[in-house]
Amino acid sequence: MSENQRKVWITGASSGIGKALAEKFSKENWKVAISARREVLLNEMAKEKNIFAYPLDVTNTNKVQEAFNKILNDFEDLDLCIFSSGTYERKSEKGLSVDNIKNVMEVNFLGVVSCVKAVQEYFQNKKRGHISIVSSPVGYRGLPKSSGYTASKASLNNFTQGIYFDFKKFNVRVTLISPGFIKTALTDKNEFKMPFLKDTNYAAEKIYDGLVNKKSFEIIFPPQIAFIYKIFQILPNRVYNFLINKFVNR
Repeated sequence: MSENQRKVWITGASSGIGKALAEKFSKENWKVAISARREVLLNEMAKEKNIFAYPLDVTNTNKVQEAFNKILNDFEDLDLCIFSSGTYERKSEKGLSVDNIKNVMEVNFLGVVSCVKAVQEYFQNKKRGHISIVSSPVGYRGLPKSSGYTASKASLNNFTQGIYFDFKKFNVRVTLISPGFIKTALTDKNEFKMPFLKDTNYAAEKIYDGLVNKKSFEIIFPPQIAFIYKIFQILPNRVYNFLINKFVNR
């Protein structure tokens, strides 16, 4: 391993975008720590060059801190963290299940908060580094049959914007990642046609380029989705509600 080899920690790495990111960073010769609940899948991935498994349930705050401490002990340094753990149960959303919404918030939002808390002191003392959080454009406005999921992503978007200012004082970069529809096990549960659907390799390439080669706060793709959701952000409620009722809420 080169002394100059860069190092990244990726959560939610056993499948979907997280897995594709781990493979992409490994291919680019980063040393990659991967975390997720599914230990068997992580260990299989860790057979590849540059990838090392650290099983973790992000909803357990103490275990998050322990995992980070172990990674830091093994890696000695970290340049980048990508927090991409997420869950979604569309069928459960239909019934407005309190238990489901609690679970979604625990994984999608509070799990990320726990991860950021775990690395906060390290990066602030180091006075450099990069924290990246995978959210979704659906966090901009509410959508039918997705109240828990969109609320979790709205919380995540605002949280990420907030810590951007907090970490900037310490020369630590914070990035928000907002992928459009990406074909994963989560989106396979959707019961509607997903426009501009892309695969995980496309997502990994876009995210890697945005994190490594560019400096913007938000990485949103594909461009068609970026345009649509940016328009949604500025629409008056009356117009937005009409459009969603007409084309989505059926």
